[in-house]
Amino acid sequence: MTNVSSLSERLIKNIERTIVGKRTPIEFAVICLLSQGHLLIEDVPGVGKTVLARSLARSLGCSFSRIQFTPDMLPSDIIGVSIFNQSDRKFEFRPGPIMAQIVLTDEINRATPKTQSALLEAMEERQITVDGVTHPLPPPFMVLATQNPIEYEGTFPLPEAQLDRFLLRIQLGYPDPGDEVILMKRQQHHHPLEDLKQAISHEELSQAQEAVKEIYLSPSVERYIVDLTNKTRFHAEVSLGASPRGSLSLYRTGQARAAMQGRDFVLPDDIKIMAVPALSHRIILNPGARLRNLNPEDIVDRILQEVPVRGGEPADYQPSTSKR
Repeated sequence: MTNVSSLSERLIKNIERTIVGKRTPIEFAVICLLSQGHLLIEDVPGVGKTVLARSLARSLGCSFSRIQFTPDMLPSDIIGVSIFNQSDRKFEFRPGPIMAQIVLTDEINRATPKTQSALLEAMEERQITVDGVTHPLPPPFMVLATQNPIEYEGTFPLPEAQLDRFLLRIQLGYPDPGDEVILMKRQQHHHPLEDLKQAISHEELSQAQEAVKEIYLSPSVERYIVDLTNKTRFHAEVSLGASPRGSLSLYRTGQARAAMQGRDFVLPDDIKIMAVPALSHRIILNPGARLRNLNPEDIVDRILQEVPVRGGEPADYQPSTSKR
């Protein structure tokens, strides 16, 4: 897995030319890319969410599209529309901004549920359907969505079905004071994004994504993944736990992280590191937990402390379904 490790390091270092002091969120974004998933970035304005998306697209040499979601946006504004061409008496498909390799959907929770649902087919099946005609989306198709976790006025919270489509949810956070000084100096004359070059080719990315799928998970690590997601479904503070897609997310991102570390096998530590970004947005807390100001990240951290890494159990092993 040395090739995946060196490729991902090259990509991360290239992105770090525009984003200072955010190594871990950038690593999560690259893990999401290698796992062929979609990324939800939830943070306050101005911390670099858009820059991260643009830097990723430039580093890959991919086409980039930015969609600013607003309450009056229609599904056709995203996926496109068929227009009648009077000259040849035929309908022509005019693609929308979703027809790009890297798509930034800015403030996704400001669109109505009807418009948000237009992304479901695109994110899950990597295709769109307009007037009964299916149009495949260009690989590597990846959606990076942003939303502001503080300002809720005039927003439409994402339903569970759409949150579940995102492989990971991350936060960037404010930079450290020293990093913020470096950031200001870098942008004194122009934005470093203007000079950012392509770091890896499409062929290299495709090969890396296929290589990640071959990373080995032992039966004990697989059972550990199932135990973690199963615990979210029966935890005392949770009213709705993670779906099987949560287990798949841990599985895939664990493979990607192992490959980035130069290993051809997944360790339990890989799963522990990926658990919060992979599971926290897939669980709904009960009213009592919300009254105590708990958040899903707290619950996932607790579950990581409560669920042990199991050894070699028999083949008919079944995870516990009791509340502990």
